[in-house]
Amino acid sequence: MARRRNRKYAVPGVGQALQTFKAEVMRNEGYAVDPNRPDDVKFEVAKELGIPLQQGANGELTTESAGQIGGKIGGSMVRELIRLAEQQLAKQRQT
Repeated sequence: MARRRNRKYAVPGVGQALQTFKAEVMRNEGYAVDPNRPDDVKFEVAKELGIPLQQGANGELTTESAGQIGGKIGGSMVRELIRLAEQQLAKQRQT
């Protein structure tokens, strides 16, 4: 049985907003994302990368492969956060 990680965020209550952000970012990257299940985008990313990720246990998956999947998703999110921060800074400089 697959276990869901017990994520602890630095800002309480931000979990749902991050999941929504992930869905939006990955949709903009061209992935079909169910907004109700944004974590499932990892299966689409894995398929694109040729990594045999499946529902349930993935004990045979290497750390490198898992990192490629998470890196693609997290990297996209970080790039978008940086873009948004730069945009906000540019607006502040104009005022």
